[in-house]
Amino acid sequence: MKFRGAAQALLLGFFMIVNGCGAIPAVFASVNVIDASIPFAAEETADDSDGDKSPGNLYALSAVLMDGDSGRVLYEKEGETARANASTTKVLTCILALENAPGDDYVIVSANAAAQPEVKLGLQEGEQYYLEDLLYSMMLGSHNDSAMAVAEHIGGSEEGFARMMNEKARDLGCEDTHFVTPNGLDGEDEGGEHHTTARDLARIMRYAIQNETFLRITQTASFSFTDLSKKRQFSVQNANALLNMTEGVLSGKTGYTGNAGYCYVCAVRREEKTFVIALLGCGWPSHKTWKWSDAMTLLNYGDENYSYETISLEAPSFLVRVNDGASEGNFGADVFLEGECRIPEEESERALLLGAGETVTFAETVPEAVDAPVSKGQTLGTVSWYLGEETLGTYPVRAGTAVPRRTWAWYTDQVFHRFFHD
Repeated sequence: MKFRGAAQALLLGFFMIVNGCGAIPAVFASVNVIDASIPFAAEETADDSDGDKSPGNLYALSAVLMDGDSGRVLYEKEGETARANASTTKVLTCILALENAPGDDYVIVSANAAAQPEVKLGLQEGEQYYLEDLLYSMMLGSHNDSAMAVAEHIGGSEEGFARMMNEKARDLGCEDTHFVTPNGLDGEDEGGEHHTTARDLARIMRYAIQNETFLRITQTASFSFTDLSKKRQFSVQNANALLNMTEGVLSGKTGYTGNAGYCYVCAVRREEKTFVIALLGCGWPSHKTWKWSDAMTLLNYGDENYSYETISLEAPSFLVRVNDGASEGNFGADVFLEGECRIPEEESERALLLGAGETVTFAETVPEAVDAPVSKGQTLGTVSWYLGEETLGTYPVRAGTAVPRRTWAWYTDQVFHRFFHD
């Protein structure tokens, strides 16, 4: 009885200390403390204090230079400003046709298609053509009647095809694009005027060059074909002069309307680097050659200032305090658990197109403290790596071990454990 009374007195005294002094912290484990408020291995992006690294003055009102592999914008001038884009629209028209019908489909020319304004092939109502032949006409000669015939065949009507175009643009991540006509002629409907941005146009071209048939068509210098009755024969020449100005041109499409001005979008490969260039409002008559000048300026700027480097994303770890956390056998300092961030091996090392002074930065959203209880593997926060505005990857930070919550039952168990076994 005396022994039990002594134990009860000891426990009562312990509870009085707890109530007087607040919660009793405990030591969790012997680990190196990391200040989780400071990004792990983060580096500041280099500034441009050593001079302007832009390509200089451009004629285009809007321009974008994009890394064709990652989709990262390397340079832009009003890249997110909505503008009319004329026949560069036909890039999306072509890729939708290639994805939704075989090239040997028969296309019947409607009165609406035959009535399209210049530039046109001269299709006549009721004629029939192979779909792929009309794609050559549309992409090389920029013929508006061929584009309309293709659109009506794929979408059932001009309006139906426009819905397909806008849905595809959204799927590609286009943020401010609304197409009304399949050939890029100025138009307006309940959704607004026909327009895109240089960023969105570059996104569309970046997607299109992944299609081998699209590349074959747009790289062809000239093409001849007939209607299905073989009564009429045509020959079209590629209007993309950049094909003869530099090596490695993958694709390109010109455009012009009075509202849009001269427009151009292209993709070029220089050794292992792929660049996509989009130009809107690049002059009006008589400035037809300005688009070639701007394209070459951006291409040379990208080639001279960007190169591939291999970077490693090193997974950091964090110590997170656990409020009211329990650690068996200890009544001392705070309880900490280690937050673990695991990056898949195939994503931890990658080659990136970097400019001089560009670095990968790091940011975390891991709290300094969490409330107990914490289960093993519980998500505590995230870690993200960035290159400029682009997110390279975001990965969860998870608890490496479980931490129970301190309760009166836990205190009681600890006291009796110490009294009887120590």
